[in-house]
Formats: sequence, C-alpha cells, structure tokens
Amino acid sequence: MIWSLWWVWVAGGFALGILEVLMPGYIFVGFAIGAALTGALIGLGVMGPSLPTLLVVFALASLAAWAVLRRAFGVRQGQVKIWDRDINDQN
Repeated sequence: MIWSLWWVWVAGGFALGILEVLMPGYIFVGFAIGAALTGALIGLGVMGPSLPTLLVVFALASLAAWAVLRRAFGVRQGQVKIWDRDINDQN
C-alpha cells in the first residue's frame, strides 16, 4: 500500500513544509515534522505497514513537534499586546 512507502511520508512532510512557508503561522510545520519522522521510521524499518499504527505515530510525532515549537517560538516576552476593546466601553 502507498502509506507503507517511506518516501510518500517524507514527500508529504516536504509538501507541508512548503505550505508552511506560503502560509506561515506554525500550523503546518508540526505536521511536516511528524510526517518526515514517520517516513524516517518506516525507512529505517522500525515501523510496519499497519495504517492505524502509522497514523498514531504521525499524530503523536506531530503533537510533540508542535508542543516543542510552541515552547521554543511561542509568545515572546515583551511582545506587544493588542487590545480589541476599551475598559470604558459599556456593553
């Protein structure tokens, strides 16, 4: 099956990385890292061709990558807060 080929996962990771460059926001980069890591695990022979197992590994790797990136590149100290309403406005 196509999901058991390592290069499909790596190509998907590169495609998601390109999508992140085109639409930045640290959304797709976690998925890109998860797909590339899943492809690497398949290529090294660590993972079998079971689709449910591959999807779980992809989801967990993507979540971990997102969490690490959020921690590293999250809200910076000294970042300006944008106020969308005034304290004196009556509701």
